[in-house]
Amino acid sequence: MEDAYARSVTEVLDFFGVEPTKGLTDVQVAQHARLYGKNGAPFWKLVLKQFDDLLVKILIVAAVVSFILALINGETGLSAFLEPSVILMILAANAAVGVITETNAEKALEELRAYQADVATVLRNGSFSILPATELVPGDIVEVAVGCKIPADMRMIEMLSNEVRVDQAILTGESWSVEKELESTIATNAVYQDKTNILFSGTVVVAGRARAVVVGVGTNTAMGSIRDSMLQTEDEVTPLKKKLDEFGTFLAKVIAGICVLVWIVNIGHFHDPSHGGFLRGAIHYFKIAVALAVAAIPEGLPAVVTTCLALGTKRMARLNAIVRSLPSVETLGCTTVICSDKTGTLTTNMMSVSKVCVVHSVHRSPLIAEYSVSGTTYAPEGTIFDSAGTQLHLPAQLPCLLHIAMCSALCNESILQYNPDKGSYEKIGESTEVALRVLAEKVGLPGFDSMPSSLNMLSKHERASYCNHYWEDQFKKISVAEFTRDRKMMSVLCSRNQLQIMFLKGAPESIISRCTNVLCNDDGSTVPLTASTQAELDSRLQSFAGKETLRCLALALKQMPVGQQTFSYDDEKDLTFIGLVGMLDPPREEVRNAMLSCMTAGIRVIVVTGDNKSTAESLCRKIGAFDDLVDLAGRSYTASEFEELPPLQQTLALQRMALFTRVEPSHKKMLVEALQHQNEVVAMTGDGVNDAPALKKADIGIAMGSGTAVAKSASDMVLADDNFATIVAAVAEGRAIYNNTKQFIRYMISSNIGEVVCIFVAAVLGIPDTLAPVQLLWVNLVTDGLPATAIGFNKQDSDVMKAKPRKVNEAVVTGWLFFRYLVIGAYVGLATVVGFIWWFVYSESGPKLPYGELMNFDSCSTRETTYPCSIFDDKHPSTVSMTVLVVVEMFNALNNLSENQSLLVIPPWSNLWLLASIILTMLLHILILYVHPLSVLFSVTPLSWSEWAVVLYLSFPVIIIDEVLKFFSRKSGGVRFTFRFRRPDLLPKRELRDK
Repeated sequence: MEDAYARSVTEVLDFFGVEPTKGLTDVQVAQHARLYGKNGAPFWKLVLKQFDDLLVKILIVAAVVSFILALINGETGLSAFLEPSVILMILAANAAVGVITETNAEKALEELRAYQADVATVLRNGSFSILPATELVPGDIVEVAVGCKIPADMRMIEMLSNEVRVDQAILTGESWSVEKELESTIATNAVYQDKTNILFSGTVVVAGRARAVVVGVGTNTAMGSIRDSMLQTEDEVTPLKKKLDEFGTFLAKVIAGICVLVWIVNIGHFHDPSHGGFLRGAIHYFKIAVALAVAAIPEGLPAVVTTCLALGTKRMARLNAIVRSLPSVETLGCTTVICSDKTGTLTTNMMSVSKVCVVHSVHRSPLIAEYSVSGTTYAPEGTIFDSAGTQLHLPAQLPCLLHIAMCSALCNESILQYNPDKGSYEKIGESTEVALRVLAEKVGLPGFDSMPSSLNMLSKHERASYCNHYWEDQFKKISVAEFTRDRKMMSVLCSRNQLQIMFLKGAPESIISRCTNVLCNDDGSTVPLTASTQAELDSRLQSFAGKETLRCLALALKQMPVGQQTFSYDDEKDLTFIGLVGMLDPPREEVRNAMLSCMTAGIRVIVVTGDNKSTAESLCRKIGAFDDLVDLAGRSYTASEFEELPPLQQTLALQRMALFTRVEPSHKKMLVEALQHQNEVVAMTGDGVNDAPALKKADIGIAMGSGTAVAKSASDMVLADDNFATIVAAVAEGRAIYNNTKQFIRYMISSNIGEVVCIFVAAVLGIPDTLAPVQLLWVNLVTDGLPATAIGFNKQDSDVMKAKPRKVNEAVVTGWLFFRYLVIGAYVGLATVVGFIWWFVYSESGPKLPYGELMNFDSCSTRETTYPCSIFDDKHPSTVSMTVLVVVEMFNALNNLSENQSLLVIPPWSNLWLLASIILTMLLHILILYVHPLSVLFSVTPLSWSEWAVVLYLSFPVIIIDEVLKFFSRKSGGVRFTFRFRRPDLLPKRELRDK
C-alpha cells in the first residue's frame, strides 16, 4: 500500500480487511502472502568480465594465432606452446585480481539484511505470538515497544503510551528521534520525514509503545527500496580507466594498421624460396605481424596501475582513509564536488549543551547572565565560561547552575556510560537528555574546593555519571509525569530531608508561561517573574533558537507540600524558573581548515542533510561553507524547493548550491546524478543505510568508520575517524598518485613505440627478425614492469592542493608529449635494429657480411655464398638487440623521474626505489643470458665485453635526446611550433558522459 500515510487508520485497516482486536486469520495470511509476497552475478560471468577489454582480446587472438601457426609449421613440444602459454598466464593473473575485487562488492547487499528485525510480536486469530519477522505479511497487526527494531513498514493504529518516538537516523539522517502520531499526513510529495504515522523497517523505538498494521514487507519497504536501488546502480568507470580504455582503443587501431602494413610491404617476399612456397611465406609474415601486436601492447600496464594504486592505498590508510576499491584512489584526484553529510561528518553527532541562560539579579544589572559550555562530545569533559569569556572554576557554587545540574540529573530517563572497547562515552536513550546528563557532570558538585581535580582522578567508568548518581542518591524520586505532546514537558517529584520538590523540563514557551517566580543567580533568592524579565528571557530564547539555531529547553522547579506522594498536571503551575539551556550537534574542530583547503584546491563542498534548513545554515556559517555571505539566496535549498524549480533553474542552482536540506535517500542519489550530468566528479559521504544507493552511484562513495556495514560495503573508501578533514588529505594523495601513474604510463608507451619501430624497420629493410615474440614479452613484462612500478614512488609535489582539479577528459598523453615519446620511441627502435645489423656487419665475433647479403638473406639457400646459411639462425644478433632494448629502457626510466625537469635538477637518487628496480631488472636480464635452461627458453646467448660496450654506446644517447626535448618543454614556445597545425591532443577525446 503506497499511500498508507495519507489514509486514516480505518481506511488502512479496511484496505487489508483486518480487525484491530483480532488480527489476520490464517486464511488471510496465506492469501496476503500470495498477493503481496513475504518479507549477485554468477561467478563465471565475473571471470568473463575481466577479459572484456580490447587489448586483452588482441593478446588472446595473438596467443591462439601463434599456437595455430606453430602447429601448421609442424612444431611440437615446448616451442609450440611456449609463447601462447606465457601470454595466457599473464592474462589469468590479471583476471584473478579483478575477480577478487569484484566479489567483495556484492557483500554490500548481504549486509543490508542485518538491519532487518529478527522477530515480531504479532496479533493473529485474536491472540499475540512472537514470530520470525520474515513471516510477516501486509495487514498483520504488530506491537512494538522501547528498544524494538521495527520489522516492516507499518502504519500506526493505536498508541499504548503518551508518546512514541523512533530513532530513524539510519534511514533519514535526522540527528534526533522523531515523534510518531496517528493522524494522516496531508503533505503533497511527502518525504520520509513527513510520514509521521509510519514506522519504518529497521529503525528503532526509543520511547513508548504502540500497535501498527504492516503496509509493506521485503522490497516494498523504505529499506527494501534502498536495496533495490543499490542493485540498479551501475558502477561508474573511473576517469583513469576511461582514459586507458580510450588509449587502448586508439592503440589497437594503430597496431592493426601497422600489422596490415607490415604484411602488405612484404607481399613481394612471400615467394622467397627460404619460406618454401607462397602460403608458407604469407604465414611467416603473419607471424611477424602477430609479434608486432605483442610488442605494441603494454601487457604490464594493468598490473603496474594496480600496484601503483595499491601503494597509494597503503599511504592513505596511515591518514585514516581506508580504500575499498583501488581505482577510486585516482578518482579522488579529480574530484570537483564533495557532497558531505552534516550529522557525524561535519559535526560530532553528539548533542551538547553549548549555552545556558539564567536570571542574574532583578535588583542590579545585568538582569540576565549567559554562560557558554565547551566540549563537543558525550565525554564529561568541558568547562563553563561567563559572557566575558572567563572560566568558572566552581560553577556549582552559583545557585542557578547548581539547580540546573540537579534538574538535568533528576528529570531524565537516559543513561550515559563509558564503553572501554571503543574508548568513548555512549548514550542510551534520547540524545537531548544525555546532553543534560553531560551538563550536570560539567557543572560538578557543590561544597568541595578540590572539585574539578578530584573528579578527574576517578576512572572513566565511574566518572561517566558520578555527579548524576550523586543527585539521584540525594533526592528520592517519588513520581514521574512523562512528556506529553499537549503539555510539552516532563516533571518528576522528589523528596530530600522532608523537602518535596518537583523538577520540570520542557519546551521554553510551555515552561515560562507557567512560571510565576525566578531563581536569581547572584544570591539564590526567589523573586516574582515580572513582565520585563519575561520579555528579556523571550528575546534571549529568540536569539538562541533563531540566530544560533540551538535546540532550547527550559528548566523549572516547584516546592510541594511535605508528604505529598502524587501530583497531577494541575500542579504544574506557579513554577520557579531556573534557566534556559541551548544545545546543538557541534561542528568538529578541524572542519573549518579543511573547508579552506577545498576552496584553495578548487573543490566545491555541498552540505547534504535530513535536518531542517535554519539549523543547517547556522552550522554552515560556523564551518565557513558559505564564505561569509549574508544573503544565502541560491546557495541553500530544501529538497522540495529544489524539486519545484523548472529544469533550467535546477541546472543553475546546482552550480551555486552549498547546502541541501530536508533530504531523503532518493534525493541524494538524484543530486549525484544531476551533478554528474554537469560533468562534475562527485564524492559523496554517508553513514546510514539510507546513503548506500548514493554512495554506490557517486564517482567516489565515502562511508564513515562508525557508520553502518551497508554504507561501508557500498562505498569506495571508509573514513576510520569519520572526519571531513581526512577526505581533504585523501584528495591530495589521490592527485599525487595520478601524477605518478601518468609518468609510468608515458614510460611504458615510449618503450612500446620503440619495439614497434624496431620490428617495422626490420620488416621494411628486409633483414631477419630482430626479436622473437617471447623476447618481446620478456621485455614488456619484466624490464618495463619493475621500473614503471618504481616510478609510482616519485614524491608528492608541495603545491599539489593549490591547483584546480584536473579535467576528467584530460588526456593522459597530450600532443606535444606524444611527439616527444615518438622521438624517444623511434630512437629506441632504431638503436635496437642498429645493434642487430652491427653484429652481422662489423662485430669482431660476427661473420662481417656485406650489408646487401644481410638484406637478401632469404634467398641464401638458392645462391652460391662464402658463408653457411645457418649464420642467420645465430642467437647473437637478437641477443644484442634485446639487450640494447633493455638497457635503453633503463636509461629512459631515469628520464621519467620528472615530466619536464632535467636529471641535473632531480637526480636519480631522489627515487631510490627506481634505482633498485633498474639494478634488479639488469640482474634478471643477465640471469637469462648466462643461465643455460633460461637462455634456451628465450633463445639468447651470453655476450662478450666488446658486445656489452656497443650496447652501452647505443643506449646512452636516449638521455641526451630527452634532455633536449625537456628543455623545449620548459621553454614552452618550442612546444607550440610543433603542433600549431594540428589538434592539440593526439589521444582520442570522447565527451565523457554521453548521457
